[in-house]
Amino acid sequence: MANEVILLDFWLSMFGMRVRVALAEKGIKYEYKEENLSNKSPLLLQMNPIHKKIPVLIHNGKPISESLTIVQYIDEVWNDKAPLLPSDPYQRAQARFWADFIDKKVYDAWRKVWTTKGEEKEAGKKEFLDALKLLETELGDKPYFGGDSLGFLDIALVGFYPWFYALETFGNFSVEAECPKLIEWAKSCKEKESVSKSLADEKKVYEFATERRKKIGIE
Repeated sequence: MANEVILLDFWLSMFGMRVRVALAEKGIKYEYKEENLSNKSPLLLQMNPIHKKIPVLIHNGKPISESLTIVQYIDEVWNDKAPLLPSDPYQRAQARFWADFIDKKVYDAWRKVWTTKGEEKEAGKKEFLDALKLLETELGDKPYFGGDSLGFLDIALVGFYPWFYALETFGNFSVEAECPKLIEWAKSCKEKESVSKSLADEKKVYEFATERRKKIGIE
């Protein structure tokens, strides 16, 4: 048990995908435990009694919750591999700022696009694209947000990419038409094995979201 790592997760969670990418980037072997979110395991409730949410990383019996906190923990503990966060304090602060922006603005808009209809959905669509345009400006002409290598902010955002197909279908829009550089970035990220093997399949995400919409009476 010198370095026991367990991940409590759910396959289509963009937050869980972040952790999977970070673990893969660092080459960390771990045990994956899929959670049923409508019938949460006693282990999940024990390890995250405050929020009762995935993902949870359990390292040598100690739980770490909240995906961005987990990614930073992974970066600090397994520091023999290339760092995920920038070494410069200002750049590190900026990466954290934009990751927080993703968790608030992008996530809220994402939720509106596929769980609402009518004017609320249209408002969510505009908010989603506006947020992505701001991120595209932050990306600029760099291959990755942090420069030449995949880093913290890339990991924070790339988990949303498998959801784009579903959102575009439900919202009748094209991210690529609005944010071509961002899609180019996402495709470059997916060329990395650490990303491609960690992300959910977009068609399966769409199927799940469609069923969910039926259950809540959207379709």
